[in-house]
Amino acid sequence: MVGCCVELKLLLGGEEYLADRAIANFLANAKEAVVSQFTSDQIEIGAITDALAPSLFGESRVVVIKGIQDLSAEVSEELTEALAVDDENLVLILWHKGGVKGKASLEKVKKLKPETINCEPIKKESEKAEFIHSEFKRQGRKVTAGGALALLNALGSDLRELSGAISQLASDVAGAKAIDEDDVEKFQQGRIETTGYDVADAALDGKREAALIALRHALATGVDPVLITAALGTSLRALGKVSGAARGANAYELASSLALAPWQIDKARKQLNQWTPATLAGAVIAVAQADADIKGAAADPIHSLERAIIAITAKK
Repeated sequence: MVGCCVELKLLLGGEEYLADRAIANFLANAKEAVVSQFTSDQIEIGAITDALAPSLFGESRVVVIKGIQDLSAEVSEELTEALAVDDENLVLILWHKGGVKGKASLEKVKKLKPETINCEPIKKESEKAEFIHSEFKRQGRKVTAGGALALLNALGSDLRELSGAISQLASDVAGAKAIDEDDVEKFQQGRIETTGYDVADAALDGKREAALIALRHALATGVDPVLITAALGTSLRALGKVSGAARGANAYELASSLALAPWQIDKARKQLNQWTPATLAGAVIAVAQADADIKGAAADPIHSLERAIIAITAKK
């Protein structure tokens, strides 16, 4: 094998977040391409040859193979031989997670001079701080040394979680000021306290900005998007039940028949001042659509939830 005739990318290192982001960036720049993704445990002999075979229709293709260090000897040899395929419409992305496994195949890939992306785990404190500063720069923002340290102390070294928090801080903190430890403290407090029902309460009160911020906090905390749509749906159903009940009836008397706690009835009554039957029906439809999108593996569940919140608060 004298050279590689495809566009070759090599992700090197075991940091999953960096590898996932690199792959996502490559795929974002190849929106019209046909994409095939494999992990080492999915590949049998012949699969790589089939995947890399030139297309009869000449369409652009991207083939991603993750964990090439764990390929069997036979499949690894097949991959090495397949790299000689002549196809200018093919992009091949290989991820080797590091270590001594698959070293021989890795060296053969390196000889082909692929574009190499460093995905090694970030271990040193100085490297973690550098990562935080660089992520804020990607967002068009700056962070103070104290802010970076506070974020690291609050979230640890999980790069995926750090990146999500940085994105949210960059969005939530107004102006062009450098984000500092006070901003991080407020953000962390919000993460701890926010639930799906905080999102629902703000939305049903007509507080769009507060609802969207609460949504970001809830998702950053790890609240499942399905639970947020469930909270929205439950709160809307409570409004529907209370709207049909006698206005002057005591909340404790209604509790049993409506299957709601008295405090839920009182809260719903206050919220109903801002609602009409038409806007309530529209909100129910918006939440049902978001729920269907999320359960149907929507490409962007966050966007589906944001659309629902905007629809719910549109008439408030």
